[in-house]
Amino acid sequence: MPSSYSLPTIMEEEIEALIEAGYYSSKSDVVKDAIRELLEKNRNLRTAAAVEMYKKGNVSLGRAAEIADMNIVEFKEVLRDRGVKIPAGVDREAIKSSDKVMKRIR
Repeated sequence: MPSSYSLPTIMEEEIEALIEAGYYSSKSDVVKDAIRELLEKNRNLRTAAAVEMYKKGNVSLGRAAEIADMNIVEFKEVLRDRGVKIPAGVDREAIKSSDKVMKRIR
């Protein structure tokens, strides 16, 4: 999904300089790295993104919890706090699998 964004001239120049210096191979790589850093440093943004992705049905409950860097129980609490309904009958195997992944990541 191609996107376009407007950046101040100085940022454009900085991005080009990083590419020319060999730190990145493309503008896309710079943007991906910047967003990755942003989400890693701002847990609340990562959680907000996970909630919205879950609400839209773009990700499962387990995947949304992983994105938010939480286990499923923690993520369900976040959903409840934000008034998001959780369908009954969540797959217990998905919960166990997500918890195993989170333990490996942490």
